[in-house]
Amino acid sequence: MMARVEEKSHRRLFKRQPLLGRIIAVLLFLCAAVSVLTTAGIVLVLMSQTVAFFREVSPRQFLGDTQWTPLFAQKHFGIWALISGTALTSFIAIATAVPFGLLAAIYLSEYASDTRRRVLKPALEILAGIPTIVYGYFALTFVTPILQWIVPGLAGFNALSPGIVMGIMIVPIVASLSEDAIHAVPDSLREGAYALGGTRLAAIRRVIVPSAFSGIGASAIIGISRAIGETMIVAIAAGQQPRFTFDPRVPVETMTAYIVQVSLGDTPTGTLAYHTIFAVGMTLFVFTLILNLISFHLRERVLKGATS
Repeated sequence: MMARVEEKSHRRLFKRQPLLGRIIAVLLFLCAAVSVLTTAGIVLVLMSQTVAFFREVSPRQFLGDTQWTPLFAQKHFGIWALISGTALTSFIAIATAVPFGLLAAIYLSEYASDTRRRVLKPALEILAGIPTIVYGYFALTFVTPILQWIVPGLAGFNALSPGIVMGIMIVPIVASLSEDAIHAVPDSLREGAYALGGTRLAAIRRVIVPSAFSGIGASAIIGISRAIGETMIVAIAAGQQPRFTFDPRVPVETMTAYIVQVSLGDTPTGTLAYHTIFAVGMTLFVFTLILNLISFHLRERVLKGATS
């Protein structure tokens, strides 16, 4: 009797499994589709509002001018003023993050013992968990006064201080991804370098780092994307003064800082000033999309190299 009951329960379970499997598959598909639909919605909103912006401002004004004053009586819509500020702070950030992050990755992968690696890597990644607004005030109240003693003519708001602090914030990203790429280099390459009489430093410089170059490059590009999209550090410490310059000592404004400035609630919906938010956002989206595609290509090269 008990055997028959168990047999019936097993049959019911087998009958339910196909239906249950289909339900789970649909739920998983919906979860995966959320990110795609969200991205599509963001793109549609940006495109619709950007088209409304270009109905009033010609692409020639947008791309051919170096002044950005859409909130002033004398209006100019030259996006290059914001692009130069974004590029300047991002360049300083990546120039700070790549050397320190790469050296940290080399130490963790090639020199540190397993015990030190288990302790140092999580400690390094703690930097990524600090709120960016804390980094912003750290740049304004601590880093800038120190730099004013060193750099002559450095203004209270400038591009140098937030760029350096953004680089400190990006170091964990570069270090972690670079360390993974270096750690993935086959041991046979290391052993071959040592067999040829190379020292550990020579093996790192001539064999290991070149072999992991794609992964290191991908980490740098992801760091650049993070720097371009950073908001609070530059909004607090860079000065929010749009100007076409590559002098790190003067105040600048980035694309993200401008979006924050106009999004505070004082700009009426549907006005030209309101539409500039989306035109700048679309420009920022295009820049980050290009960088992410390059990073994806480099990561694919790393995976192909690891499997071959």
